[in-house]
Amino acid sequence: MKSANIGFIGLGKLGMPCAEVISQKGHDVVGYDKKRVQSDSVKIVLSIEEVCKESDIVFVAVPTPHDELYDGKLPTSHLEPRDFDYKIVTDVIAECDKHMTRDQILVLISTVLPGTVRYNIAPDIQNTRFVYNPYLIAMGTVAWDMVNPEMVMIGTFDGEQSAEAFELQYFYEGIMENKPRYVIGTWDECECIKVFYNTFISTKIGLVNMIQDVSEKQGYIDVDVVTDALKDSTQRIMGPSYMKAGMGDGGACHPRDNIALRYMAKELKLGYDLFDAVMTSREAQAKNLAEKALEFGNKIHFTSDSYKPKVQYTNGSYSLLVQYYVLELGGELAELNKSDVVFKVHECDDLSALEKLKKKRMIIDPWRTHKSSNHEVYHYGNTRRRSD
Repeated sequence: MKSANIGFIGLGKLGMPCAEVISQKGHDVVGYDKKRVQSDSVKIVLSIEEVCKESDIVFVAVPTPHDELYDGKLPTSHLEPRDFDYKIVTDVIAECDKHMTRDQILVLISTVLPGTVRYNIAPDIQNTRFVYNPYLIAMGTVAWDMVNPEMVMIGTFDGEQSAEAFELQYFYEGIMENKPRYVIGTWDECECIKVFYNTFISTKIGLVNMIQDVSEKQGYIDVDVVTDALKDSTQRIMGPSYMKAGMGDGGACHPRDNIALRYMAKELKLGYDLFDAVMTSREAQAKNLAEKALEFGNKIHFTSDSYKPKVQYTNGSYSLLVQYYVLELGGELAELNKSDVVFKVHECDDLSALEKLKKKRMIIDPWRTHKSSNHEVYHYGNTRRRSD
């Protein structure tokens, strides 16, 4: 396909990697962010108007934040449910509409709850064409996920294949490295797909970690034997992803999306709140891990604060949630050389420095893979070979 002029508004953890990978695919990309940013491949301009004037397609990748209390690295189940804050999105969309025409396409990729586009965003769009197109990506692999998605959601007013939906799909087909399925739906359906995709993952992680807790407390059960059997049962149960019991979910999307969905359940008067159960169980599981660590000593060292391996982000970090409960239960957070217990946060965390220390420590491994010649290792969730 021929080169297109692409604009990005919002060059943060999502926007910048996506803008740069599109540029690498041969398109001219211009971008704006209210913060000072730099890029070797994206032309940075000083206003939203400049982006709109130079682009055929304008992607809006600005945040829909929650209060930091709702991040997920501290308990949230006791907090009043709240929706995302859409002020940044609505302000940016309104500003874009002032400077765009019907020859262009305005694309929102930020996460919003069902109904938000139809009732809070679309009424401000009068001069240009609009598509809702949320991404399924993860921090640390944004650029790869951008061009290797499981599916591409394209939301239109009535769920039909509009001209702008066709043009956007054609653009994506030219940059994708895989062959994703394209889902054309209403704005509301695509909003649903995005947030419930995350909730399915949160629920799945919560369920396998419940099996881990049952294994730990019941005895004579290796959680991995149970989950391995279940993940291969694809006739009735979904596939093997997220079927390894260990730490709970985290990141910039999962905890906060469930919190916002609690708000939606309340507003819609569903009469029940599965999302609250997901968040409550997430916190109870973290407390169980903290209690187990404190059985072996009061000074606990955690191998990482990040919510996933090989990234620095602590958004919704499950490690920080477990650390919260360690402190609440009277424990201390300690440096490695001053610790009694080492808590292995990620399965791939390097513990070679620990092996050099002479004082024996207990290693709490919720992934059940670590072996040590110098220290004791507690494989949380495997009680098959432990006596009562």
